[in-house]
Amino acid sequence: MTKRLCFFIALFCCLASCMPYAEEKQPPRFPKGTWIDLSHVFDETTIYWPTADGFRLDTVFEGTTDSGFYYSAYNYCAAEHGGTHLDAPVHFAEGKQAMHEIPLEHLIGDAVVVDVSENALKNPDFQVTVADFEAWEKQHGRLPEGAIVLLRTGYSRYWPDRIRYMGTDERGPAAVAKLHFPGLHPDAARWLTTERRIHAIGLDTPSIDYGQSTLFESHQILFQQNIPAFENLANLDKLPPTGLWVAALPMKIKHGSGGPLRIVALVADVK
Repeated sequence: MTKRLCFFIALFCCLASCMPYAEEKQPPRFPKGTWIDLSHVFDETTIYWPTADGFRLDTVFEGTTDSGFYYSAYNYCAAEHGGTHLDAPVHFAEGKQAMHEIPLEHLIGDAVVVDVSENALKNPDFQVTVADFEAWEKQHGRLPEGAIVLLRTGYSRYWPDRIRYMGTDERGPAAVAKLHFPGLHPDAARWLTTERRIHAIGLDTPSIDYGQSTLFESHQILFQQNIPAFENLANLDKLPPTGLWVAALPMKIKHGSGGPLRIVALVADVK
């Protein structure tokens, strides 16, 4: 090895060791902001569809063991669709994605909030229309491609009062006809799947279709395109229209049509 080659190798090693750490490429981090829980707690007051079994928590053991340490364990039982939960596309679309098949990019990502509470709180049979989305876009710009769209009706303020939240506290098949709460109009669901490209949709009522629906057309339209729905959300009033990021991670039930959901939003700090 020549003296010149040795000199250049030594110089390169010296320069490399002197490079400041700050100049090295750093992995991306979450933006600074506030985390907000969009989930209702599961307990004996949790609201379920009138024909579904509610949430039950049974004690296996709670207290001090014979060995002297504290221990607690429980069994729980619940229907797929109740409380804050996710509707998988297979719920209303044969052959579409079940719970374990929904891509993570449809559950995690940028989100927007469309606030229709002023009109929805005046009319329990209110349906979100294309005009509502067009009005939102006029103020905030086009719905981002791949966005998670959250519809704020304001009805989470009534949780867990079944009569005010869903129109009835009766149980059984006959009670379904007495349901009254806002939802998404099928024309708007169709517009979201043909004129826009979203990854998921959610709202603060028991169903993406309004309470008096008998055909559940918005479910059918969205789910045929593998767009999952989040229902019975909370705290949407704490979110801005834009500038937020959502993670909606449900129980991963193989072949499930729905399941409990823990959904959170990160609202970025305004610079």
